[in-house]
Amino acid sequence: MATRYVTPFREGGSLPGLVEADDLGMYVLKFRGAGQGLKALAAEVIVGELARRLGFRVPELVLTDLDPELSRAEPDEEIQDLLKASAGLNLGVDYLPGSFDFNPRVRDPGPELAARLLWLDTLVLNVDRSWRNPNMLLWHRQPWLIDHGAALIFHHRWQPGWQPAATYRYDAGDHVMMPAAGSLRDVDAELRPLVTPALVREVLALVPDDWLDPAFPTPGEVRDAYAAYFTARLADAPSWVAALEETRAARV
Repeated sequence: MATRYVTPFREGGSLPGLVEADDLGMYVLKFRGAGQGLKALAAEVIVGELARRLGFRVPELVLTDLDPELSRAEPDEEIQDLLKASAGLNLGVDYLPGSFDFNPRVRDPGPELAARLLWLDTLVLNVDRSWRNPNMLLWHRQPWLIDHGAALIFHHRWQPGWQPAATYRYDAGDHVMMPAAGSLRDVDAELRPLVTPALVREVLALVPDDWLDPAFPTPGEVRDAYAAYFTARLADAPSWVAALEETRAARV
């Protein structure tokens, strides 16, 4: 549970804030009442925890209960309103003190990591890992992945009865890792078998029921829809991996 609101981070549009919790940890809190809505929090959990299970470094994600009474001590009216609108479970991201933005132009990520991350972001349709905003931190000399709320963009347009498309457009030309990436086919052969239906279900189970789209009759049907997307996207992997290789070859 959040016990103290420390400071806002005004760099992002969602206005996350640094909070102290009752476990004495410090977390960057992503608010359920922010403009991006609960689907952004669901995407953060699904993609972040999938990335962790595939071997990427991701700060610990925790469910953090927020009492709107914390807003009483906050002088900023905008933040007061955000805290009041975010009563209940929010997403806490472990704060990495001393970390700073990872810049691949300054520190070479290596062709394998670059290709693995490019593959992951294409799988989950993450449109927010560009040169302008890499959404990576360097901490203890290692890159860490953050901010996956813009992934899984299809869930902003679905409704009961939704079925995944056979293929999805994804422009990887602006991806921060494209210039450094090694073979996408090699990475696909390694990672695709790891994303099993059981693994996907394990990750989906971590999303609280009340973060899932209420337009569906039950939370289970929302999870079924996400699982159907991953099944379809992985089945189409030969097509999008080939497209990634074409883009990579054009950049060499």
